[in-house]
Order: sequence, then C-alpha cells, then structure tokens
Amino acid sequence: MASFYDFARVCQSLSQTASRLQIAGTVAEFLATLDPDEVELAVRFFVGRATASGEEKRLKVSGRAVWKIVAAMTGGEDRGEEIFAAAEDFGEAIEMLLKLRASEPEPTLTIREVAARFEEIAAIEGPSSRGRKLDALREMFERASALEGKYLTKILIREMRHGMSEGIMLEAIARMAGRPVEEVRRANMLEGDLGRVARAMRQGGQAEPSAAAPSAEAPAVERARAMKPLRPMLAQPMPNVTEAFAALGGELALEHKLDGARVQIHRAGAEVKIFSRRLNEITRSFPEIVERFRSAVARDFIVDGEVIAVDPKGRPLAFQELMRRLGRRREIERVRAELPIWLFLFDLLALDGELWIDRPYSERVAALKSLAEQVGAKTVGRAEPRTAAEAERFYQATLAAGYEGVVAKSLASRYTPGARGRGWIKIKRAHTLDLVIVAADWGYGRRKGWLSNYHLAARDEKTGRFVEVGKTYKGLTDEQFQAMTERLRSLTISDAHGTATVRPELVVEVAYSDIQRSPQYEGGMTLRFARLVAIRDDKGSEEADTIQTMAEIFERQTIKPRPVR
Repeated sequence: MASFYDFARVCQSLSQTASRLQIAGTVAEFLATLDPDEVELAVRFFVGRATASGEEKRLKVSGRAVWKIVAAMTGGEDRGEEIFAAAEDFGEAIEMLLKLRASEPEPTLTIREVAARFEEIAAIEGPSSRGRKLDALREMFERASALEGKYLTKILIREMRHGMSEGIMLEAIARMAGRPVEEVRRANMLEGDLGRVARAMRQGGQAEPSAAAPSAEAPAVERARAMKPLRPMLAQPMPNVTEAFAALGGELALEHKLDGARVQIHRAGAEVKIFSRRLNEITRSFPEIVERFRSAVARDFIVDGEVIAVDPKGRPLAFQELMRRLGRRREIERVRAELPIWLFLFDLLALDGELWIDRPYSERVAALKSLAEQVGAKTVGRAEPRTAAEAERFYQATLAAGYEGVVAKSLASRYTPGARGRGWIKIKRAHTLDLVIVAADWGYGRRKGWLSNYHLAARDEKTGRFVEVGKTYKGLTDEQFQAMTERLRSLTISDAHGTATVRPELVVEVAYSDIQRSPQYEGGMTLRFARLVAIRDDKGSEEADTIQTMAEIFERQTIKPRPVR
C-alpha cells in the first residue's frame, strides 16, 4: 500500500526543480513502484485532480472550508494574516497551520485511502450534506502530517504549483511504461483521463488496442467505445478570415459559430447519452434530444454539436439563459417548456461502431449531413469558399445574421480530441479570450461588500500555471456583481489586504480592444479596455486561452501600442 507521505515528498522535490526532463523522470520512477490501481490515483493527484475527469464538480470543497477546519483543529484562527504573509501559497499556509499542533501524527495515510475519502466526500448529497462533507474532511486532516496536509490541500484546490503539466505527465507515463510518448498522447486523446491512461499502460505496457495509434499493419479504422466521451477538439483564434484562408491553404469550409453549449451525443442501441465539453454527463438536461435520437434512426454514432436556447418565437437567447438547463436534475419538464433549445450538429466522431476521427473533415461532414437528415436534426450553416473574397463575404453575412463569428476548418483536417488542432480556426466578431479569475478585490462606495475587480489570468501551456494578464470591473450589472461575489467566496483560499485569492476554476469570456505589453503583470502583457461578456460554466480552467496564444495575437497586431506602466 503506497504511502501518501511518499507521494507528498515527491511533490516537494518537484517544486525544487525547473528541469522538465528531471520532473518527468522523477515521477516516472515513483509511478514504477506502484501497482496499476495506485498509478491511476497518483497520476490524477500529481496534476491536481481529486477525482476522475468529468466528476470534479461532485467534490464541492472550497479553500475557505479547508482553512476553517484546520484553523479550528490547531487553534490558529487568529494567525491568518501572519501565516499568509509568510507562506508562498495556500498549501504552504495549511502546512504552517498544521505545525501549530502540540504533536504531529505519524504518517499513516495511503494513496488508496485518500482517494477513497475523496470519493466518499463527493458522494455525500442531500440534507446536511455540507456538514457531513466537512466532517469527513476533518477526519482526514486530523490524520495527516503537515506535509501531507499541504498536498491534500493543493489537490483539493487544484493548485499544485510544482511544474507538472499534462504534457510532462504524458512524458512521465511513457517513461514508466517504456512506450513512445506519441502512443501515450494518442491514448490520452481518446481516453480523456490521465489516470486511466496510466493504469492501462502500467498493466500491459501499452494502451488499449482501441486507443493505440494505427500502425501500417493495423486496420485503418478503430473501434469506438460506446458511452465513453472523447474530449472535444478546439480551435485556434485568428483575427480575420483572410489570414485563416491563407493559413489553411484555401482548402476549407466556414461554419457559423454559435453562442451555445458544446455537446457530444452518443447513441448505442436504444441508449442515448449526452456529455458536456467538460465530459460531465448532462443527458437529463435535454430529454428532447434523447427522445429524438432514440427513436429516429437505428444506427450507432457519436456526434459533436452545439445547443442554444431560444425564446417562444425561435429567437436565440444569451448563453447565460442556457445555463438554466445544464446540469439541472429537478423540474426538467417545466424548464423544458419555458426554455426550448435547438441543436445544431457539426461533426461526426463515430458511426456504426467505427471511430472516424482520423478521416478527413470533408468525409466526416458528408456522412454527418446524411445522418442528420435521418434523425431530423439541423447542421450548422456552412460554405466552402473558393477565394478569400468569398470567405470574407460569408463572414460578413454571418455577422449580419447575428452569429458571433465563424469557424474555418481545413477540408483535410482530422479530429484531434482535446487539442487545439491547426486545422480549425475561430474568427469572432470581437476580440475575446477565455481567461480564469484568480483573485478579486473588495469594492468600495456603491460596490462595497462585493468582489468587483477581477484579476484575470491566462494558462501557461508549458507549466500549467495561471499567469495574471490584467484586471477588470466592467461588464456586469449590480445583480451579477452580487452573484459573482457569492461564487468567488465559495472558491476563496485566502482573503487579506482587500483582495480575495480564489481557486483558478471560474472561466470568463473577456472582450478587449487590443493586447499591450505591460511590465506590471507576470505575463508581460495586458488587455486594453477589458470587460466581461460571459461566464463560461461549460469550460474548465484547462480550456482557458494560453499566454502563448496571447503572445501570438500580440505579434499579429498591425499596430502595437506602447507599454502600459
């Protein structure tokens, strides 16, 4: 039974090295000492996941709750300001709190026990669930040494800060199993959960046959696994259609970009399931889709699409309205009548048990059109322009019709789950980025009592860290400020000197005029005239735009404003 203390010691060593190769090697050596069950759990913990992908929301434990529990255990309720001034991060603050105990318990927690306790906490629902969750959490921290408590906390708030990104973890898994890293990346594309990928590799030294990249001798088509969601393919941003046309070599299609929620629909026999872009099952939220797909056609498939909310006259509603449907478990029929939805399909991932992701987009979309006709579903509006001028006319007509932009897709592009494939490019009406709120300032005057100035961060794809790139208090109504304050309070991990530091989980869509250099922020850049335009509950923080994407956009700007000081 692998010790959680040994896991914590490895994490501590990772935080003291900046070498990507050394990090991957250290983790690979540790994983090689574990059995397959423990490997699955440890890999998730290393990347800051307490539970499997698609199940994160079930835990519902905030940094504030952890602080209160540990402070009460140790008598450190009045030491917060002192500790936070000395601690490097929230995990270290909890470690310092735990060191206030008269004696430290011997490390007895195992990786399996910690994972079982996380699952137990996630499973608690119903009346008094919050109190029962906190009781279970308290029992775990009472058994934890100070170092173990530090990394229990870091996993719970998903802020490891030891340099282990998803990319480095894939390298570590490949080293552990003695397999090519490309094979591990392919397995992760199809599996969607690093822990399960690592377990499969640890068990047999290779991925499942359906997840392995096709070899010259292997069949060209892989078998699809029913009801197992694939991570959605993502698009790269570009400022205009002309650049997108040139980047894709003129062999492309343009599709309407909808302001809705991404859905992946699976049908196998009489069973239909719907998954969100974060791989959470949301079947119960859209019974009308289930009814149509269950009865309309006797074929098995996986399709990618977008759902939008409409008013009684069929006019599209704002994305925030659709959030009333997502994840709902009660009064489904009432809300269904009040808030109708339209479904638009735009890609085919599998058909009749065969995975189609390696087929060209042109082939997938032709088959999708035929399938959509059979089930009576809509497909997104699209065109295949022959010139850049035709592409620009389609784009302008799309904006005039009220869409937020277009997605340009190479006719030859494969579907690459979980990746920002170079074959897909998004061009939107306004410049926007999906960023993460990492802190917020308490307001004053009319906004007193609200967290109303939001610290925005982009993801560093090399390290997985979130790098601040600016602040904004614009874009919200008073009612939204109040609602946002309650949400951020539930994510707060420290609150001092007028600023609440929060878990980097809430993704917001931010509009801006241009990107400027700025030595004021760690990322070296900031957004000019930034304002919030939407809260993206359908996106996880790992889907936020990166600091590298911001740098590319900055370099493409025709006019580069002078630095902001």
